[in-house]
Amino acid sequence: MYKFKLFVFMFLMFGGIGFAFYSPLQTSVHAQQPTGSVPTVTGTPSGAIVALYLDENRPQENVYSGPSSYLYPAVGLLLAGQEVPAYGYSEDKDWIQIYYPGVPNSVAWVYAPFVKVVKAGELPILRAPSTPTPGSTPTIDPTLAAAFIDPVTPTRLPTFTPPAPLEIVTFVDDASAANRIPLGLLIFGLGFIGGLGALISFLRGR
Repeated sequence: MYKFKLFVFMFLMFGGIGFAFYSPLQTSVHAQQPTGSVPTVTGTPSGAIVALYLDENRPQENVYSGPSSYLYPAVGLLLAGQEVPAYGYSEDKDWIQIYYPGVPNSVAWVYAPFVKVVKAGELPILRAPSTPTPGSTPTIDPTLAAAFIDPVTPTRLPTFTPPAPLEIVTFVDDASAANRIPLGLLIFGLGFIGGLGALISFLRGR
């Protein structure tokens, strides 16, 4: 009995000491952070801001990947009155590079006459990006082309034959003709003699 009480006493004593120094493990719960990036509008150091002119006939305008609507594709739209940070002008100052999220490098180009400067700032001259290369080069199937296009047989052009030299007629004065009696005068004289003879015959007959 004495041993049992001693065992219980020691159990309680050591259990209380252990409980006094016992502290539960601190567990920390970390919330999962989103892995995606949220685009933020950041202005340029110069702080220039431009906006598309308010126009009922043009409520929006295309923006392009470079300073040309022919060499670069359209990458988005800019709404009338929408304000965006501007980075600089093209080399001919016809286009303005703007901040446009969702596209490569978050930049696009808008035609300068369509926008107005809301907040003035220094806009440097920027070089145009390289033009995109086409994905494939269109080729014509020779078999298909032969079915619709008539082949052209090459023919030799006739050779040029120069004409014969042109002969110019020249008139030479005949010196012997000056000593001859004109034919008209001879005819007139014979006619006069014949008429005179007829007149004489008429008078003699009377």
